[in-house]
Amino acid sequence: MNFTQEDAQKLLTIMKARRDVRGNRFVNTPIEDEKLSMILEAGVVAPSVGYSQPWKFVIIKDQETKESLVENFNQENEKAKTIFEENALYAQLKLEGIKEAPINIAVLYEPKEREVLGMTSMKKMGEYSVVCAVQNMWLMARSLNIGIGWVSILDETKVLQSIQAKPNTQLIAYLCVGYVDQFYKESELKTLGWEREKLLKECVVFK
Repeated sequence: MNFTQEDAQKLLTIMKARRDVRGNRFVNTPIEDEKLSMILEAGVVAPSVGYSQPWKFVIIKDQETKESLVENFNQENEKAKTIFEENALYAQLKLEGIKEAPINIAVLYEPKEREVLGMTSMKKMGEYSVVCAVQNMWLMARSLNIGIGWVSILDETKVLQSIQAKPNTQLIAYLCVGYVDQFYKESELKTLGWEREKLLKECVVFK
């Protein structure tokens, strides 16, 4: 299958339009089953070291489970506030959308019980494979005009307990998924001045 320059440009446009969505942007519109399936399918076609496909996706709609995760977030966020106490902006940021998003997805890494091709030297490659799945899901969601927010201010052990994950599982990403009232033209943190955008030439080295 060959793609056109127009296809490549459209993909780049989707990548540039991807945003990390927070709870103040989600709207109460259900996600269609077929679109959720497309987002999940995008995840499972991601590259994985040794074709290990070590991912598991836990779909969370239960309000009681969400409540326990919000409590988890609140506890961890209080710790984070002390770390960033010199930056008054931190306390003003909305950093999750667990209850506001109609669907939450816990993306897990399930390690193999045997050695995996490509992981004998670099053990983290399995987790990195799951991150590739997350990126695929994020881009597919954006192409469907569905927002995703990645919540990382969570105690991993408590999350795994809340969703009753099996032993040895690792939490790679906790995603809030739903339709939004708008997508920002730029990254919110960039707009607020939390960090500046790196230039391409700062990120590339030729040897």
